[in-house]
Amino acid sequence: MKNILICDDDKEIVDAIEIYLQQEGYCIWKAYDGEQALEALKEHEIHLLIIDVMMPKMDGIRAILKIREESSIPIIILSAKSEDADKILGLNVGADDYVAKPFSPLELVARVKSQLRRYMQLGNAADQDKRVYRVGGLEINDDLKEVTVDGELVKLTPIEYNILLLLTKNQGKVFSINQIYESIWNEDAIGADNTVAVHIRHIREKIEINPKEPRYLKVVWGVGYKVEKAG
Repeated sequence: MKNILICDDDKEIVDAIEIYLQQEGYCIWKAYDGEQALEALKEHEIHLLIIDVMMPKMDGIRAILKIREESSIPIIILSAKSEDADKILGLNVGADDYVAKPFSPLELVARVKSQLRRYMQLGNAADQDKRVYRVGGLEINDDLKEVTVDGELVKLTPIEYNILLLLTKNQGKVFSINQIYESIWNEDAIGADNTVAVHIRHIREKIEINPKEPRYLKVVWGVGYKVEKAG
């Protein structure tokens, strides 16, 4: 059974989400501000976090920053604000996905399932073929689900890992934003530009010495992104 932590200062929203997720067989833990969420993560094995942005004591953004120092569990942001700036901020600090309020419970459940499936696949290497992909000093061991750059281990979220793996396995091939989104999120690429761009920027910050002059993850202007083919 997978454990999901729901964090929102609106108890009615927490209780409503709990009902829908329990119907899907998930075990639910609840928190009502960022500080409580951090405590719950210390005390329990949590497989996915759903967290609101605007909360007292510690908001969702600051909580995610703290969480990402130690954990790569999937994080879905809830926010009453639907502006792109808020979505980008959440993704930029380490969230994997977002759902704007008011939201469809069925959509939220679908996104939870998708993130958990991706996370479990990332963590379960037993049934994977042993594959190692190298481009210069960048190495992805898809058996261990590890990324190293010049021998140093790089911590990526599941979404970041899957994007980098897709591009590295297809060295030299240019993927459009829509192709990346549909390959990784397994859904139609509606409004995908900012979402993909934020994750690409995050990956670059982690694997590139100078993200503004990347060695590995290149942009092909007007077309998309690629990992440069090894020479």
